Amino acid sequence: MRAAFVLLLLALAACSGGKSGGNARQPQDLESAAIERGLVRDPDDSDLTGLYARDTDRVCVVRSGSAYRIGAYVDYGDRITCSGTGSVERDGERLKVALGSEGCTFDAHYDGDRIKFPGILPDACKRLCARRAAFTGLEATRLSESAAEAAAMRDASGRRLCGE
Repeated sequence: MRAAFVLLLLALAACSGGKSGGNARQPQDLESAAIERGLVRDPDDSDLTGLYARDTDRVCVVRSGSAYRIGAYVDYGDRITCSGTGSVERDGERLKVALGSEGCTFDAHYDGDRIKFPGILPDACKRLCARRAAFTGLEATRLSESAAEAAAMRDASGRRLCGE
């Protein structure tokens, strides 16, 4: 009986593969794990260029030399719209956006697939909007990575927001 017990212990020890304590990998946060498995785009590895949209809200981004041009358009109907063009600089997940020429500058968030404007914007951004429209909280998901499609985006007046 004692010999059978010793054999059983040896067999169990052999099955463990010499590891002690289970999984030796450090735990990851959910976002890192999703990026590693390819479920979510890595924001540090993706180019901003493209066309983004949600409902009637649109954002276009195209390269302009070593920088990016951005255009944003919001349409609530009945000529309640916002339309602006400018520049954007990327710093990881943070986008430094400047729309228009009168101080509409703010930090937006980029996760590799979506661009999100903050819920509070400078008063200068109101000058780019008609009536009750606002760029606040604009969130758009990437539809295309094509620079040509992004450059073709137009606002309600037919103005190309990312085209030359």
